[in-house]
Amino acid sequence: MGLMDRFRRGSKQRMRKPARDAARTGSTRVRASDAVDREHLSSWVSERRGVEGFVEPRTAVSDVTLLLVAHDGEWTRRRVPSIDWAHDFCNRFQVPSYDAGLVGIPQRMRDYNSRVKKQGRQDP
Repeated sequence: MGLMDRFRRGSKQRMRKPARDAARTGSTRVRASDAVDREHLSSWVSERRGVEGFVEPRTAVSDVTLLLVAHDGEWTRRRVPSIDWAHDFCNRFQVPSYDAGLVGIPQRMRDYNSRVKKQGRQDP
């Protein structure tokens, strides 16, 4: 990569800067949420019933994410701008939201993943 490649704006994805104490924490740059992520969450929640939201905090490898889980365990996860945004999003769609760090991930999601995995193995 040349020196000027860093300054080109082209079609690169937008990135967030690492934390101020990145040297101490090992924080890296992560892709920030964008309009595509927000649109996906909006359409996903409006097409399913019994949806609950689980807000996952920022880590060294990913930004704040919102995990949506439907009544049958089907799920999707996308980056969001902030924890407050995630809770506000859930409130707008009348979806209960929880802090995933406190309550964990629902069992129905793990059951759904197991069902999908078994179905994939049975079909050649």
